[in-house]
Formats: sequence, C-alpha cells, structure tokens
Amino acid sequence: MSINVKVIRDLREETGAGVLEVKQALETAGGDIAKAKQELMKKISSKAAKKADRTAGDGLVYAYIHAGGKVGSLVLVGCETDFVSRTDDFKNLCKEIAMQICTDDYKDVEELNNAEYIKDAGKTIRDLVHEVTAKTGEKVEIKNFVKLSI
Repeated sequence: MSINVKVIRDLREETGAGVLEVKQALETAGGDIAKAKQELMKKISSKAAKKADRTAGDGLVYAYIHAGGKVGSLVLVGCETDFVSRTDDFKNLCKEIAMQICTDDYKDVEELNNAEYIKDAGKTIRDLVHEVTAKTGEKVEIKNFVKLSI
C-alpha cells in the first residue's frame, strides 16, 4: 500500500510520533487517518506512562491574559530539563493550557487534565501533555495553576 508522504508528515507533526511509527500505523489502518491517529495516541499514552516515575524538576510558569483583561491565568508546567522548557513545543503547550484554564473553573489539576480541549473536542488536556512528552522524550506534567477573573 502506498502512503502519501504529506499524510505521513502531517500526522507525524500532529502526534509527535516517528516517521516509521506513523507509516506502520497508516498501513495497519489501511490508510484510514482517523484509525491510525487513534492507534498512535495509544502508543503515545503508553510512552508517557513509562516516564511517569521520573522527576519533572524544571519547567515554566506561564501567564496568559485573555482579550479585554477580565480573565487571566498562571500555570506551572514541569519537565525534566531546562532544554525542553525552552522548546517551542513546550512553550506552546503552556500557552494552550493557560488559555484552557480561562475557559472554566477547574477545581484541581486532575480535573484540568481530564477536560476536553477547547480547540479539538477529540482530545483532552492530558492528550496534549502526552503528545509533548512523546515529542521531547521527557516527562511533562501540569503541576499547578490559578485562574483570576473580575
């Protein structure tokens, strides 16, 4: 079965999986992108679970103020090294989480992790974290957050 290189590249960028993993998932799914993505997400979750016992002693505190200045958030996202905390993938994750926090009154980190991602109803915040874990090869976790609003 011939798989379009653009499809492989797009799915790789979206999931953070390796080229061969993406190609194999597409072949196994018979070219069905949705099924291949689902299979890749299972693998990504498995990889993240293997890193769960590591210490995320570095990271970023990210601040977000929503348009109009009536609501904002601070989020502390941890990772293992300062190298990863400076990557665009990690910074983008922090921004997406901080924006998500502004959308609802989450009680704790666990509730936030289980929340449906505002930009893609098929994902949770935990899925976003696992994707960055897979891309960076390090444990990434939301450690704390606060929402401020008028």
